Amino acid sequence: MESIAPRKVLLLSASAGAGHVRAAEALLKVCRTHPQIGEAQHWDMLKYTTKLFRHLYSQVYLDLINHAPKMLGWIYDTMDTPWRNEKMRLAFDKFNAGPFLKAVTAFEPDMIVCTHFTPAALVGQLHAAGKIPVKPAITVTDFDCHAMWLTHSYTHYFVALEETRVHMTRLGIDPHAICVAGIPIDPVFEQPLEKGAARAGLNLLPHRFTILVSAGGNGVGPVSDLINELLRLPRPVQLVVIAGRSAELKAEIEQIAARHRSGTSTLVPIGFTTEMDRYMAAADLLIGKPGGLTTSEAMARGLPMCIVNPIPGQEERNSDHLLEQGVAIRCNNLPTLSWKLTQLIDGPERLANMQAATATMAHPAAARQIIETLLRLPAQACPAAKDTFLQRWRIARAAARQNRKSRVQP
Repeated sequence: MESIAPRKVLLLSASAGAGHVRAAEALLKVCRTHPQIGEAQHWDMLKYTTKLFRHLYSQVYLDLINHAPKMLGWIYDTMDTPWRNEKMRLAFDKFNAGPFLKAVTAFEPDMIVCTHFTPAALVGQLHAAGKIPVKPAITVTDFDCHAMWLTHSYTHYFVALEETRVHMTRLGIDPHAICVAGIPIDPVFEQPLEKGAARAGLNLLPHRFTILVSAGGNGVGPVSDLINELLRLPRPVQLVVIAGRSAELKAEIEQIAARHRSGTSTLVPIGFTTEMDRYMAAADLLIGKPGGLTTSEAMARGLPMCIVNPIPGQEERNSDHLLEQGVAIRCNNLPTLSWKLTQLIDGPERLANMQAATATMAHPAAARQIIETLLRLPAQACPAAKDTFLQRWRIARAAARQNRKSRVQP
């Protein structure tokens, strides 16, 4: 039986929000332990673009979240028309991403997986122009598929919901090229972790109702106001607050904790952590924004959610799906938060039903399923290193490089 040469895999994200990067990192972990993959790299495409482009995608995005969320929602809805202004957008992206396009072409991957729509569109253009022999596989990192994710050149799409698959099919995407695999999360979520063991390992109180508050990877939103409202709960609870990368926010939470040491509830401030899987296993309820990655991690740990003021756009749509499936409640007015949570804590049957419902949305092995699915695709869709077409393409590229060298030599 002929052996299959190890695959060379390129994972592409964009650091516009933490979720796209975390999804790619989850896929990278699977790739680096897979026997059929010889080399795997993850690139943040924004590192290969102009300074203006990086600023628009990263800092402007965070500024809109913090200061003009309604504007962000308006932009999201306005741009959610399939194929509208596609040529103009691609021209702008290509103009600002010249080094990225050259780097992808030079890397010569056998398989490309994109966790952000911009590299997906650009890689699709490279394939259409005959610059690379492989089309991108695309992993949608929210529950809905926004029009920006649509491209004409793709190997496969991976989505979180059957409803999303139906929607994309109606928009013209090949139904045989769409897999409901879930959003890729760290493979550590595949391993079950008992609540008591998680609390013991994190030095948390073993028998107190535990609320995990997530500010996201960058520590955005009115977290301090939220904590002060939670400290009004009439029941003693354990509040574990993840401040993300914001040192300023962590210091602020520590000050609140110092002022409330004599209170009935316990406040535990945590900065950036790589142990989110353990904190989620230790908690009874998650309070935070319904980003695709955080939500998928919570569902994998059987953790219900309380959504507070979701960002207009993708988070509101994610919120709709969570509420529809019965795994979350939503609080739009912060002064009512402690009241809503009291009703939930005092109604353990409702909370238990929410926890049971998380199984309908949980895909703890999504990252592994995505990679395994791509490795099983026929050679035309995802060529391996041994494929005749890929060999011819690489030989032609090598010959072209040699011809260029010979022309410049005296």
